[in-house]
Parts: sequence; C-alpha cells; structure tokens
Amino acid sequence: MSGCRKIDNLKSTFSAFRASIVDLCVSGVPSLWNVDMSLRNRLFGRVDGGDVNASPASDGDDTRDYSTPAEVIVGKDHISSTATDYSEKEPGSKNEAQESINDVDLGRDDETDPEISEIPPDIRKMISLHDDPTLPTITFRYFILTILFIAPGAFLSQMSIYRTTNAPYSVFFVQIAANYVGLWLAKVLPAWIIKVPFTKYSFSLNPGPWSIKEHVLVTLSAASGAMSNLGYTPITMSELYFGETINPAAAIFFMWAIVWTGYSFAAIARQFLLYDPVFPWYKALCQTNLFETQRKNNETPTPLARRQMTIFFLALIGVILWQFLPEFVFPMLGSLAFLCWVAPRNAAANFVGAGFGGMGFLNLSLDWSSIEGGMVELFLAPWWTQVLCFLGYAIPCWILLPAAKFGGMGEWHHGLMSNRLFLANGTKYPITELLTPQATLNETAYQENGPMYVGVQQLYSLFFDYASYTSAYVWMILFGYSRIKDTFKKMKVRSQGKAQSVNHLYTDRLNVIQRAYQEVPIWWYIVLFMSSFVILITIFAKGIMFIPIWTYFVALATGAVAVTPMAWLYAISNFQVEIGSFNELLYGYMVNSVSGHKNPSGASTYGAIAGDAWYRAQSMLQDQKIGHYMHIPPRDVFFSQIFGTIIGVPINYGVVRWIIDTKGDYLTGAKEDPTHQWTGQTLASSLTMGVQYVLVGPKRLFELEIYHPLPYSFLVGAGAPVIMFALHKAFPRMRFDLWNTTILFSGFAWFYGNISTGYTSSFIGGFVVMFWAYRYRNELWSRYNYLLAAAFDAGFNFNMLLIFLMFGSGKMISMPNWWGNNAKSSERCFALDTDS
Repeated sequence: MSGCRKIDNLKSTFSAFRASIVDLCVSGVPSLWNVDMSLRNRLFGRVDGGDVNASPASDGDDTRDYSTPAEVIVGKDHISSTATDYSEKEPGSKNEAQESINDVDLGRDDETDPEISEIPPDIRKMISLHDDPTLPTITFRYFILTILFIAPGAFLSQMSIYRTTNAPYSVFFVQIAANYVGLWLAKVLPAWIIKVPFTKYSFSLNPGPWSIKEHVLVTLSAASGAMSNLGYTPITMSELYFGETINPAAAIFFMWAIVWTGYSFAAIARQFLLYDPVFPWYKALCQTNLFETQRKNNETPTPLARRQMTIFFLALIGVILWQFLPEFVFPMLGSLAFLCWVAPRNAAANFVGAGFGGMGFLNLSLDWSSIEGGMVELFLAPWWTQVLCFLGYAIPCWILLPAAKFGGMGEWHHGLMSNRLFLANGTKYPITELLTPQATLNETAYQENGPMYVGVQQLYSLFFDYASYTSAYVWMILFGYSRIKDTFKKMKVRSQGKAQSVNHLYTDRLNVIQRAYQEVPIWWYIVLFMSSFVILITIFAKGIMFIPIWTYFVALATGAVAVTPMAWLYAISNFQVEIGSFNELLYGYMVNSVSGHKNPSGASTYGAIAGDAWYRAQSMLQDQKIGHYMHIPPRDVFFSQIFGTIIGVPINYGVVRWIIDTKGDYLTGAKEDPTHQWTGQTLASSLTMGVQYVLVGPKRLFELEIYHPLPYSFLVGAGAPVIMFALHKAFPRMRFDLWNTTILFSGFAWFYGNISTGYTSSFIGGFVVMFWAYRYRNELWSRYNYLLAAAFDAGFNFNMLLIFLMFGSGKMISMPNWWGNNAKSSERCFALDTDS
C-alpha cells in the first residue's frame, strides 16, 4: 500500500508541475523562474535533510566560508567537490519533465536565495551553479591541443584576408574537435610524471580524465591565436606598393604589440562589464551552453544531454550539406528576388527587387552566409537589437536608395551602388596615379584628375558611421550612469581594502564560486601594456611603421576612451560597432597638420593600433566571461589568452611573408591571377583610404560641397541619445531605452551596395527564435537555441572550408551554368544596371 501511495504522490506532483508549466507558457513568462518552491520541497525536501517547511536562512545567518577551495555550492547547501550535477545523480531520469524538475532542485529558480535571484533567469538555465576546484586546467594535454589547433587556424585566417574566397576557421570547430581529441588523449597517454630539468617542478603527461576546464582553456587559446592580425596591412602595403620591407623581427613584435595593447585595455572595462551578472555577453553564453552540454555528455549523460548533442550534430551536418546548394550548386537560393521573376527585363523592378546591387525589397535568402552575414546573429541577439538592425537596413535601402535613384536626392548622381572613388564624370578614379615611388602625392596627376567624388549611399554611410561613435559615448553616459556609479563605489570599497577581491563585491552565485580562485592582479595588465608600449615606442623612434610617435599616444587615448562604451553595447546587445574609417580620418587630420610622415601605410598602422585597442579588448572580455560562466581560475584564463597570441602571431607573419614573396605580383596587378582569387580587396581598400586621408588629406578631400554635411554627423550622434533619454524619462513604459541610436546609426552606415539580401530572412528568423519561441516556448528555447546557434555557425564554416579545399585552394573550379546558376544573373535580374 505504501508503494501505491508513493505512486499517487508522484502523479500529483507531476500534475502540479505540468500545471505550473502550462500556466507559465500561457501567461508568457519566459522562464521557470516563478515555480513555487513548495513544489521543490514536495519532490525532494531539503538536500540537507532539514524541515521542508523551514524558511531559508537570511543573509545574516549564512555563515558558510566561501573561500574553502574544495567547497562546491548548490542552492543553499553543500555537496562534495567530486559531485557532478545533482540532476545527473538521479537514477531513473527518463523524461524531460523529470529533468526539468531536477533543474529546480539545483536551485536555479530559488527566488528566495539572493545569490540565485541576482542572476537573470535565462543565464541560470545555461550555466552550472556548482564547481569542482580540483579539476586540472593548464596541463600537458592543454599545451598539445592548443598548438595543434592554433597553427592551422592562424594560417587559414591570415591567408583568407588576401583572397576573394576564404577558408574560415570557426572557434566552434575547435570547441567540438578539442573535446574528442582530449578524450582520446586521456585514454592513450601514459600517466608518467616528468620532472622539469634543473627545477623542483614536475608534471604528469596524463593527470586523469579529460577536464571541462582544460577543454575551455584550449578553446580560449585558439580564439586568441587562431585568427588574423591587423598588422598585416601596413607590412604588406609598404613592401608591395612602396618597396619598403619591414624587418621581420620588427614586424612580428609590432603584430604582438597591437594585440597586447588591446588585451591590456580590457582591464579598463573589466570591472564594469565582467563581474556584474546583468551583462550576459550572448556569444559567451552560446559557447557556455555548448560546453555544459558536452560536459554532461562526457561525465554522466542524461537522456536530455544525449538528445541535445544528437540535435546539435544533426543540425551541424544539415547545414554543411545544405550550404553546398546556395554557395556552389544553386546560387539562386542566395537571393530569391520575386520582383525580378515577375519582370526580369524591367530595370525599375530589377533595382527594387534585386538582392545583389539593388534595394532587396520583397527579397528573401536561403543562404546562411547572407542571413547571418549582416549586422546581427539571429540566434544570439535579443529581439530589440534585431528590430533596430532591421530598421537600420530597411530605412536606407527602402527609403533613401529609391529617393536617390528616382527622386534625385543628392548633388552628384553617379555611383549610387558603389563605394569606389570617382572622377566628376562618373568614371573610376585612377588612385594609383596619385602615388610617387617616394610615397608622396603626385600633385600634377591630382590637378589633372580633379577632386574625388563618392556616391550618395557612400556619403550617408560615412555620415552615420561618424554619428555612431559619438552616440555610443553619450548613450552609455546617460543610460549606464547608475551602473557606472555603482561600479565606482565598488572599486572605492576595494581600494580601501574592505573587500578581499572583486568577487566579494558581488553576491551572486557565480561570483561566490569564483571567490575560491585568485584574481588577475592589475599589475599583470600593466606589465602587458608596458611590454607593448616599449615595443611600439622603439619601433616608431627608429622610423619604422611610418607614423610619428606623438600620434601613437593619441591612438592609445582614443582606444582607451572607446573600450568601455563599445564593449558595454556588445555585452548587452551582441552588436559590435564596426571599426570603420574614423581612425584613418583622425590620423589624416593629424599628419596633414605637420610636415613629413605622408606614407599612406601610416593610416593603416594607426588604425591597427587604435582599432585593436578596443576590438581586441572586447574579444578578451568575451572570452573571460566564458571563463567566469565555466568557473575557470581567472589567472589560467589570462595565461591561455596570452599564450594563444604568442603561438599565433609568428604564424600570421609567416603567412604574410609567404604571400608577399609568392603572390605579390597578383596582389598589385602586375600579373593576372589565373584563379582570380588573390585579389587583395581589403588591402586595396586600405590603400585607397591611405591615399585619401594621408596624401590628399581630409581638408582638400572634403572641400567639395557634397561633403559639407559630414561634420554635423558628430552633433547628430551626440544629440540623438539625449532625445531618447528625455523620452524615456517622460514615457518610461514606451521603453525608449531600447531604441539604441548607436545600433540604429550603425545600421544606416552599413554599406548595402553589394548585398542587400538576407536581412528580411534574418528578421523573420529572429522573430520566430527570439520573440515567439523565447516568449511562448521558453523551455524548448532554453535547451536548444544556443546549441543551434553553435551548430549553424560551425556548419557554415565547415562548409566554407570544404568548398575552399575542393574548389578554390588550387585551380579554381566553377559550377557549370544552368537555370539556377545563370551566367548573367543568378537571381535572374537581367535588366539591373550594375554601374549605377
């Protein structure tokens, strides 16, 4: 009879749980946040065996010693450090309902516990709320895998910069592959203890089972080292176009220094954006979700964990196979231009409907590169960000472009869909004629050709690009003031010695767990900065890299000021402001106010320093947030990031040297590349900017009347946030705080002349994923959204790598033309004016 009563009790419990879920879904609450705690107590009681009706201890009654390294915390209770998830210990977890209840038992939804309630509900569902500080981190296996995965990534990423088609190297590839290779090494490596010669130190070749912390650190090292380096531009440009070869040692140290400058600048924004749980860093959350799923699958796989990995790999394989269609076999899928199908020979209909060189109206794309290749990632960016990005696309493309094309907007009516420089008659400007072998301006050629013109679209893109910069600063000051003020108070408390570490200034569970580890001291960042500072000052003092020393200090200042507002925006919206051309413009004004230093390569040198100062800082902070979510010792995270750059940069330079020596004639146009791949388009754009801003100079460049509105862009950027702030204060329910003008202006500044397809498809997909599924199917969304984001990203990159290896690495292989791959227009817009 007791068994029957237990079954009845269990049935009633599940009925109550199901009723709670139904009620939450109907009401639209996007989480299990409000599940009554009595349900948890009815299911399992208190973990410590206490009275199920007892109220939790208040903050003042909590006398736990969080500094004990072996301690692992779950809910308000302690379990041993050898435990995995409490839910994984439950024998007989057979269905999703039971697994969801186990999540409740973990304390994820205990709103009575301030340590839990301070973490946003959607973050709680993706992370583990316990830690095992005894897991190995920096091991022999870590070094093997880090070198193994950085070397090919640094090579492919740097090589792709010079090519038309590229070979992307996704961090998700490393995250997936490193897990399986790590598991294999844990099985085959002998557990020998190796003593380091002439020291008292030793290490084990195989310290035990493959650790999730090793796995995370390998991935973070690859994210730092297996990527391209901005220093390639001035190094390549100076040798190919001006015959000045940079000393290899100076080049490598320069490439290291610009990265380390950015990484050291992360310390500026770290206090503001890393520890506070309200800053989600969505890309970091996506990787964390995949790490957690892999961890559960490795340790004690539950049915849900196995199902999650099955769906992940099915989606991965599906995207790999699908992308062969739009990318190679069936390019028409990349731009479904319905208006062109109706009127393929009508020029107006073609312009309105075309996705390649038109407005993209009523245009859809089934190519993931177009859907995800725009401003926003539909699986990651919150819905409000996606709405702003879509408006940033629709207003320029569907209002401003037709106004310029058909309504005569603007004073110069050539080159509407181009970002090139033009002569007054609309022909391409012969930019190379302005260069002398001594890297000076050919005044005779400039007088013969006349001033440089740009199309209307390029003009308003520049306007809103500049506006987005000032908007970012003002917006953060107005809307982020309260959090900035609170952070400064915490910093003051810490400086007065009232807190042991920065983690003690925050009381959420993530920071409580991290108290077991030593924080990265500020002097580490100072040493990193001083290393880069000494390197760059030495290089510039010797006249290498083309810029005067004093402009380097300006680059540091502008980078330091930009770090926090740009990273703040990225942390809350998953939107990254493009580096753009502002740095080159500023450098042009500076060097044209003094004599000398007119080598166009200098603009790229300055841009690499000032741009990487905040762009690399964002990357470092994002990866450190992964370490925070995954409970990795902060000093190990810092080491892994620096070690990744130490390995990756020399490989980057080796690729640059190889390409200059073997492909240089193709890049300069001295010889025709039979594969049509070594075009160096990014390099050519940098050369154009250098000639514009350094040789010609902003003052002479902008003397034309068409450029006169540009200076007002900075005022527009500064004034728009003030208006939104006033509206938000007057009408708080209207949520004007979400109408971020920085994102909107960045959308306006995006150049849509080449590709205007994919944005509508992305908006529709974002509505399904981040609005409907998030609001009405939140449990399903929580389990699979970030896994699908990782699968789609990794699948696309795998496919691009396969296409590159099979059809583009050697002799270029093209798909034969057929109805879905028309030779004149793959989207069948046969009357489109490509020269407009």
